[in-house]
Amino acid sequence: MKTCVSGWPRIGEGRRLKFAAEDWLAGRIDEKELQTAARNLRLEAWKTMADSGIDEIPSHDFSLYDGMLDLAIRLGAVPRRFLESGARTETELAFAVARGTERLAPWGMKKWFITNYHYIVPELGDDTALGSRRPLAGGEPFFDHWIEASRAGIETLPTLIGPWTFLRLSRYTGKRGLAEFIDSAAEVWSGMVSEARALGIPGLRFEEGALALDVSAEENALFTRLWEPLLDAAGDLRITLGIPFGDIRDSWDAVAALPFDSVALDLADGPGNLDLLRSRGFPKGRELVAGLVNGRNVWALRRDRALETLGELSALVDGPVSLGTSCSLLHVPLSLEGETGLEAALRSRLSFAREKLQELSDTAARAEGASRGLTPLAGAPAILPEAPYRSPPREERRRIQRERFRLPLLPATTIGSFPQTDRVRSLRSAFRSGKIDTQTYDKAIRALVAGCVAFQEEIGLDVLVHGEFERNDMVEFFAERLEGFAFTRHGWVQSYGTRCVKPPIVAGDVSRAKPMTVDLARYAQSLTKKPVKGMLTGPATILAWSFPREDLHPSESAFQIARALREEVQDLESAGISIIQIDEAALREKMPPRKGDREAYLDWATASFRLVHGGVRAETQIHTHMCYSDFSDILQAIDAMDADVISFEAARSGGDLSETLAAAGFKTEAGPGVWDIHSPRVPPAGELTERILSMARSGAAGDGEWVSRLWVNPDCGLKTRGERETGEALRNMAEAVARAREILGRELPARESPEAAS
Repeated sequence: MKTCVSGWPRIGEGRRLKFAAEDWLAGRIDEKELQTAARNLRLEAWKTMADSGIDEIPSHDFSLYDGMLDLAIRLGAVPRRFLESGARTETELAFAVARGTERLAPWGMKKWFITNYHYIVPELGDDTALGSRRPLAGGEPFFDHWIEASRAGIETLPTLIGPWTFLRLSRYTGKRGLAEFIDSAAEVWSGMVSEARALGIPGLRFEEGALALDVSAEENALFTRLWEPLLDAAGDLRITLGIPFGDIRDSWDAVAALPFDSVALDLADGPGNLDLLRSRGFPKGRELVAGLVNGRNVWALRRDRALETLGELSALVDGPVSLGTSCSLLHVPLSLEGETGLEAALRSRLSFAREKLQELSDTAARAEGASRGLTPLAGAPAILPEAPYRSPPREERRRIQRERFRLPLLPATTIGSFPQTDRVRSLRSAFRSGKIDTQTYDKAIRALVAGCVAFQEEIGLDVLVHGEFERNDMVEFFAERLEGFAFTRHGWVQSYGTRCVKPPIVAGDVSRAKPMTVDLARYAQSLTKKPVKGMLTGPATILAWSFPREDLHPSESAFQIARALREEVQDLESAGISIIQIDEAALREKMPPRKGDREAYLDWATASFRLVHGGVRAETQIHTHMCYSDFSDILQAIDAMDADVISFEAARSGGDLSETLAAAGFKTEAGPGVWDIHSPRVPPAGELTERILSMARSGAAGDGEWVSRLWVNPDCGLKTRGERETGEALRNMAEAVARAREILGRELPARESPEAAS
């Protein structure tokens, strides 16, 4: 039985890609050295897979930043303003588009389907002309990585983002929409196919994860119109269609009707695909790649179940059956080697990228004798616990809280973290290695907190934070202090660009042994008369940014985490913390990709959030925060979280989000971000003033109370930013708030301020 892998972790052992890219950005190495490091990582990856006996090894899944961004550049879909920004190479251009420049805001960023990886969202305008032109490439062929592997004596299968997914996930900035780009995309991708044939490449694999989303009949017709000319151009070139991240219930007929040589289905996140095969059959003579090895989680393959499923598939499919990963292995750590700190019993149940290669080879070798059987269903949803809305209702709480805090118009705050400098990281490393004792460490952390609080008071912020200098990661910090989690030493995965995270593993039942944040929150509050937020990460986000259990429905793990956090919230309130922020940054991104599956998810996710804060008094203000996502279709569910204030990412979406919130009559007080912290660019005060005014004015024609419910804050935490740029940007933000208050005071003289209303 053939084995197939659709993608590999790019960052390499020890996060070598991250550090090489950061060295290049800092000018410590030149681009030639960066490209040499990247080439070595690719060769190591191909050799690792070849040595493991993998039959279909991917190429063209590697990127220095992001594959969607690379594709947009290679198609000439980058606006002229970036081409004229001074970039001399495609690498410089990619980082300019992804991170912005002093003059240019970057493209937006969203989560890649149901993973924790962020992709750069291509912007297609009315003047965008898709084509295989590469103005800064220097003439390199499109299939340069395949050539590179071939010269190393390794046969690979170029694995590319498909045209439907590229178009479906792009943002359209003009009058032309997806349908208007179908024919030009078909021509461009057909050109890729023809180039592959000319090079003698035997086959191509295209990843069309967008088929796992909701797809209408009209969209299926567009998909067919897009793909027919590509398949005509393929001739004897073998074309594999890969569909990760769910089932293809809406597009089964469209896919079956097209003459793909091979179709790779996700049977880990898309168990419905197995039901479709049972009820609808599979096109005769085609190859089915069964994606049974989970590319999104770290638990070892249940070989008995996999063999049963392969046995059944062999009986259902009149054609070859191969074994593959459910999606790219980009989303799991590289290797268990070196994870000596894990308990042996747990370690034996885990599987990272290299171990998954062995699973593929071993399972395929044994599959010939597999018997027909049924794959067990996933765990059933837990019964929702009692999570009533707080009493009194939000409007009454707002009156009580305004009386308590007496905040000015447009209260200014930050999301939570301040820069994690080399000094902070060295301090934490010295403590963990035993070079300094607990007393020395705590004293140093408190000094950092005191400086952070003093700076915020100096520039005039209204609600302060303690800076989170004691926290390595917003999820890992809490997981380390809760029972039921396990941790790796080297289990890094790429989040975006040079940003890597090390997700914990939910290995058992979750509970809280003792308070986690209370002492430092109490200390920070003692330094100022202004409110300092207690900072927690919410249950849905802790679960989403961990590797979850597979023997429990996610809702049960979320409720366990929520009960533990509820104890922490009550202890914070008892310690005199009057504002508590419970971040649910991942609520939107972890929604099922299909609309019909979302209601059940949102029911348990919002219930788990209410369970966390449901016991606090009316005068205690509950905040939450959400990261890069499109929120327009779940505003009702966000309101159902029953928070008092929510901050959103919004800087890259302009005024769109504030307009949407105002028009929808969103009830929760809101802080759409005004500063994009994922870019090193420092926005000037004038620009921020205009952004704040635009947000405030977006509600003028609708909800008259919109301005009084509007907060000002950056997009997200400031952990990854430098001290200088953070200081400049926050000073500019505070200055912009003061200007906006003055202007709005003149524009809306009849509107009562929050202080007057109280």
